[in-house]
Amino acid sequence: MSTAAAVLLIAFAVCLFSGVPIVFSLGLAAIAGLWAADFDLIVLAQRTISGTQVFTLLAIPGFVLAGDLMMHGGLSRRLVRLCQVLVQHVTGGLGMVTVLSATFFAAISGSAPATTAAIGGIMVPEMERHGWSRRFAAALSTAAGPIGQMIPPSIPMVIWGVVAEQSITKLFLAGIVPGILIAIGLMTVCWFAARAQGIPKATRRATARELLVALNDGKWALAAPLVILGGIYGGIFTPTEASAIGVAYAFVVGMFIYRELKLRDLPGILLQSMRTTTIVCSIIAVASAFGWLVAIEQLPTVIAEAILSVSSNPIVILMMINVLLLFIGAIMDNVAAMIILGGVLTSIGTSLGLDPIHLGAIVVINFAIGMATPPFGYSLFVGAAISRLSVEEVSKALWPMLLVKILVLALITYVPWVVLALPRLLG
Repeated sequence: MSTAAAVLLIAFAVCLFSGVPIVFSLGLAAIAGLWAADFDLIVLAQRTISGTQVFTLLAIPGFVLAGDLMMHGGLSRRLVRLCQVLVQHVTGGLGMVTVLSATFFAAISGSAPATTAAIGGIMVPEMERHGWSRRFAAALSTAAGPIGQMIPPSIPMVIWGVVAEQSITKLFLAGIVPGILIAIGLMTVCWFAARAQGIPKATRRATARELLVALNDGKWALAAPLVILGGIYGGIFTPTEASAIGVAYAFVVGMFIYRELKLRDLPGILLQSMRTTTIVCSIIAVASAFGWLVAIEQLPTVIAEAILSVSSNPIVILMMINVLLLFIGAIMDNVAAMIILGGVLTSIGTSLGLDPIHLGAIVVINFAIGMATPPFGYSLFVGAAISRLSVEEVSKALWPMLLVKILVLALITYVPWVVLALPRLLG
């Protein structure tokens, strides 16, 4: 390893573990690495700007704004009501409503923190009112939120598609089955938890009339993913164009059909979306400069060779990759991690003969799990905030749900067709 590479990594580690925000940690480490490599610091500006000059990244602000408009326009509340009608009579039904609602909303927002906030804000007090512990309700919302990272449209899938130069449409398809499997696993946890906590189930099934009323009220919310994803998979528009269609759809439905979106709400919604987009794009920009220096110093090759030297068994290597990504996902922003590790992971994937779409699903799902994992998961912070509990309290109730996610991760890692069936069939 060169001196510049060592300086880069040490500076980044010192900044990160000193509590410096990730974007500044990346920038300061890049400056230190460029100085050690005797590069002109103008390179930092050049690479930072070039890192954002990718057309596909325009999908990110579009999907962020579409999700915020749908959350404020009444779509999330109607999805919750529909899910409640479907499973209210099942043991643990209210917990399952949280998971189902998060899964549906994930197909609208594409963001883990947004899904946790939208669904958790409704369901945590509702679950507590029906006898569930607040810790479990908050943990469930925290665990269900990252389904938004898997079910398309997924912002991390867009970013990985750019980093690894892979089809975003195929990556979207690869996330559907893992997202559904995790949702089923979390609903199973709800069933066992309800029995353990003695939570009574509803005394009756919803009537056909109640189901029809909920379906009619929620039809526009249910149609949102069909419009967005149907257009992508039908070849009508690209993922970037789909994000703009999503914004237009959310605005029209919230403003003119549900009439819960007011003109006076738009400045606040736009500001919220701009903040989220600015955070994500700032990280992408600075991480691009950091990642360029990593590539110049040939760190991906060094790290890939080190991992591959441990064993020639693909099962062992894939296990090591998962452990590494789970650890990194728990302490670092997943956008920055994907950009920094993109070269390393693609090198290892090529050496193992992994399908690039399979590798992308493994990476994104690892980092989705990290969104709900202590100590720094973004969804964990959101879950703690909406429940007014400490991160430690929420974390204690999370472990059964994290175990379910890790089991699904192991399944998709070692049984590739679970993620590749849909991309091969429809891609």
